[in-house]
Amino acid sequence: MQDIPNDHLTVDTVPTPDADWPLIGAFAKTFNGDFYAGSPARAAEIAAGQRHGTLSELRTCLFYEWRRYRAVGIDPDDRTMGYVHELLDKIRGKLEKGERD
Repeated sequence: MQDIPNDHLTVDTVPTPDADWPLIGAFAKTFNGDFYAGSPARAAEIAAGQRHGTLSELRTCLFYEWRRYRAVGIDPDDRTMGYVHELLDKIRGKLEKGERD
């Protein structure tokens, strides 16, 4: 998948709750959280603070989780997958409300 700007993102693009990690990862990398945040360190701050106020913050958190697990070469544990699915649910919710910030 290529980058998908927020204004082109649709609910149908967001992986469903039964999606596996490879599909979620493919979606996560459609948004460059480092670019949005201004640096990898700032993206990490957004992710560590679990800032979920905007669509871009949610996508940054998801991007960060994808990158973190890709770096260590393992799939996320059940707890992390629960958090990832929470992020996806919130992303879908923002899109359903027309919030694309």
